[in-house]
Amino acid sequence: MANTGLQVMGLVLGVAGWAFGILVCAAPWWRVSAFVGDELVVSQVLWEGLWMTCLSQWGRLQCKVYDSGLALSSSAQMCRALCVLSLLLCLLALPLCVTGLKCTRCLGDAHETKARLVRVGALLFVAAAFFFFLPVCWTAYVIIRDFHDPNVAAPLKRELGSALYLGWGVTVLILVGGALLYLGSTSPGAPAVPVFGKSAKGNPQSTAESKPEKVFV
Repeated sequence: MANTGLQVMGLVLGVAGWAFGILVCAAPWWRVSAFVGDELVVSQVLWEGLWMTCLSQWGRLQCKVYDSGLALSSSAQMCRALCVLSLLLCLLALPLCVTGLKCTRCLGDAHETKARLVRVGALLFVAAAFFFFLPVCWTAYVIIRDFHDPNVAAPLKRELGSALYLGWGVTVLILVGGALLYLGSTSPGAPAVPVFGKSAKGNPQSTAESKPEKVFV
């Protein structure tokens, strides 16, 4: 039961991290306009994401998708690619983990094969967390670097958006989920009583032990 509990908990965290990762990747709240220096116009707030930009003015929000992805900077294109790669790895890990769960009957009694599938899926989740962590940290580094750079004009300075903080949370969810899945599939020990009621196949020695021994005098 302990192994099954760890696997189910890890899968739930991995799915939650994958779902929130999609929202973070599509959200425009990665960078927000900063009001520094002598800038007095605070009625307009500009939000920038990986796929679109939004302008909030007097309570009205207008969003626009970028006209061309090739026109973006190499940094933005790299962040796009890494986020998409991370989400694809999670999508690939999900069917492997579901098929290899100890509580499923997809592969019958092939416990070792199922454990290997879960371990492969867990490693994919860990790799996905790493690839999602890179664009979030890189974007935060660029924002902080440009904010303290005196050569960058005040209207071009940005602050950390809420999507970056959610991105760090997504990284933790996916990483912890992958770790629990891996630990749940490598714990030693096999159940003494078969899970699915196949007692005859699970304990072949019982028939031999049940036969009375012949005593010769």
